[in-house]
Amino acid sequence: MASFSSIGVGLGGNVDVNALIQASVDAVKLPISRTNGLNDQAKFTQSKISTFGQLKSMVSTLQTAASKLTSVTGWNAVSVASSDSSAVSATAIGGTVETNFGVEVQRLAKAQLSTSAALQPVGGKLGAGTLKLEVGRWDAGGGGAFTASDSVVGLDITVSANDTLADIAGKINGSNGSVTATILTDASGERLMLRSKATGEESGFRLSATDADGQYADGAGLSRLATGMATDYGANALATINGFEVTSPTNTFANAVAGVTFKAEKVTTAAVQITVTKDAAAVKKNIEDFVIAYNAANQALSDLTSYDQATKTAGLLQGDSTAVALQNTLRNVVQSLSSSTGAFRTLSDIGVGVIKGGDLSIDSTKLDTALNDPAALKALFLGADGHESATDGVAEKIKAATSKMLDSDGFFAAKDTLLQNALKRNAKEIERINDRADSTETLLKARYTALDSRMSQLNALNAYIAQQVTTWNKSSG
Repeated sequence: MASFSSIGVGLGGNVDVNALIQASVDAVKLPISRTNGLNDQAKFTQSKISTFGQLKSMVSTLQTAASKLTSVTGWNAVSVASSDSSAVSATAIGGTVETNFGVEVQRLAKAQLSTSAALQPVGGKLGAGTLKLEVGRWDAGGGGAFTASDSVVGLDITVSANDTLADIAGKINGSNGSVTATILTDASGERLMLRSKATGEESGFRLSATDADGQYADGAGLSRLATGMATDYGANALATINGFEVTSPTNTFANAVAGVTFKAEKVTTAAVQITVTKDAAAVKKNIEDFVIAYNAANQALSDLTSYDQATKTAGLLQGDSTAVALQNTLRNVVQSLSSSTGAFRTLSDIGVGVIKGGDLSIDSTKLDTALNDPAALKALFLGADGHESATDGVAEKIKAATSKMLDSDGFFAAKDTLLQNALKRNAKEIERINDRADSTETLLKARYTALDSRMSQLNALNAYIAQQVTTWNKSSG
């Protein structure tokens, strides 16, 4: 508020005008600042918005947990074991049939490696021309005819008269092709070492040279790189599965056994056993995660809607009927019957029971027993005897209920809109009151300024009259 230190002369200096105006302004703003006033209401509403946002996150986590118990992969999880994972490791997709097979690795996949003859002097120029790198396949495991690939474009490298071997290697690597180049220097000179980026027989390559002098095989100039190369040809990985031979351009075999991918880590001397079984532990974990997610939401709602008699403290959402309805909806669903005609129709049938406060608890022994009947267990959560299209199992009901809550026009969206609108109304009311307080301040300032001016005039008149009376008394005496 503006200072009125210049005011008060006419009022005798005994009136604190600033305090009077401030008191009036504070009185106008009282609906904002008082306990449970507009400021407190805004903070309370903002806290509710934040709290419902946290509840939404918990319900979303519950929906995710329920979705795992309604999905194909959630019930078709498998585990894969290798008798020697350092030699052969393996994975399998959900739904893979339980199986066991032996893998023997005869050869690992390798990339082609070609090294030129030693060149002298080190760092010398090789001569102008063109190098051609073609990617393809060597017949007869190497050394036979070369067939260029139809899908991989070859590389033509222009070499100038001043280029060194290092320059040529840089051009090969800079092309981002299928071959890498390295310079190897030993007592005999420097060599160009080329390696395929990929392993397998189809990732071989051939280097040819065209000298600027037209001589392609004279062992001089640029052609020195292409003649007399020592080559270790690329090869596919070779293994047997129960005695049947399989190959792969890499050490990973993805299509040999349906649903199973295994990787050859090293050559073996005996068969490595790969075993695929149903993963009951994964199903149990999904059920445990579901219980954890439900309990988190239930406990939060219980705390927020409760009243502590000992401390006389109410939860933030105590008395909020929508929060109570949300909790009741979740509780009713987890205690509902599944349409399954199998051995399990309620969660308590598999050892998941309701305890004091509405939380769920797990009887691990009873749940482990239920896991021995996967079809009935699946039907409990999905309904209609466990078909993925069912909608009346316990998990399906939770998924449907939470989806409805989380929809763009669902419970949480509607609640957020309601609270955001309340916050906007609150802000507008605060703005209206502040405007009125500003007007009050301006008005009072003008009035007190005018009053002070008038009082100054009256004081001056009073002093003049007093002076005249004094003068008159003296003259008449």
